[in-house]
Amino acid sequence: DCCVICLENISERAITVPCNHCTFDFICLASWLQERSLCPLCKTEVIAVQYDWRPPDDYKTYVVKTPLSQTSSTPTRLIRNLNSTCDSRRRPRAHGGRRFHHEPAPTPDVALLQRRHVYSNQLFSLHIGNNRLSRFQNVTPSIFVTSPELQSRARSWIRRELRVFNYLDRSTSNAEFLLEYIIAILKTVDLKGGQAEEMLAEFFARENARLFLHELSAWLRSPYRHIQDWDRNVQYRENL
Repeated sequence: DCCVICLENISERAITVPCNHCTFDFICLASWLQERSLCPLCKTEVIAVQYDWRPPDDYKTYVVKTPLSQTSSTPTRLIRNLNSTCDSRRRPRAHGGRRFHHEPAPTPDVALLQRRHVYSNQLFSLHIGNNRLSRFQNVTPSIFVTSPELQSRARSWIRRELRVFNYLDRSTSNAEFLLEYIIAILKTVDLKGGQAEEMLAEFFARENARLFLHELSAWLRSPYRHIQDWDRNVQYRENL
């Protein structure tokens, strides 16, 4: 399993109390809760974290205190500091143990965490048919290449989505190159034909490339002009 905060493999599982979400690594979740005492996935107030599991009933409990900085953190600051938390997880530890740093280490905004949850759990947004009520419509390369509005919407969504993948978020040149590459694909290749997936597989794991294209298609087909509106209305087989 992957931690939905940093997308690294979970090395010490942590479970939120009372909402019981379990897709976190302890150091990432504890860092998040030092800044905001809300569950990253459902925004429930977290009162404790269960971690260091051995037998089913043998675990440690970290009691969460409401952070003083909870109302002052900004998404930009949180996103910037996530990379520090993730990098510290990747660095080898002296003595081989996990160390918890008591200084606040903010993590990214809820929307970005939800997108990471989508990829770590391979959740495909539910299909909405084309009709006058839904205002969804199919997008083909010929439509896309002649529509500045669709191209602008695609760029906005792709920029946000590429931040899900930490190795791209830390390299502006990589992300911008990939953005332009995906725009070129949209102008020439049908996203559902399989060729686009092949072209992106070298940048993402194949399953992530397939999901990325599915979600991009869902966004472009939708009537929404702002990503926040799409985030609020997109549906999955489980609640985010």
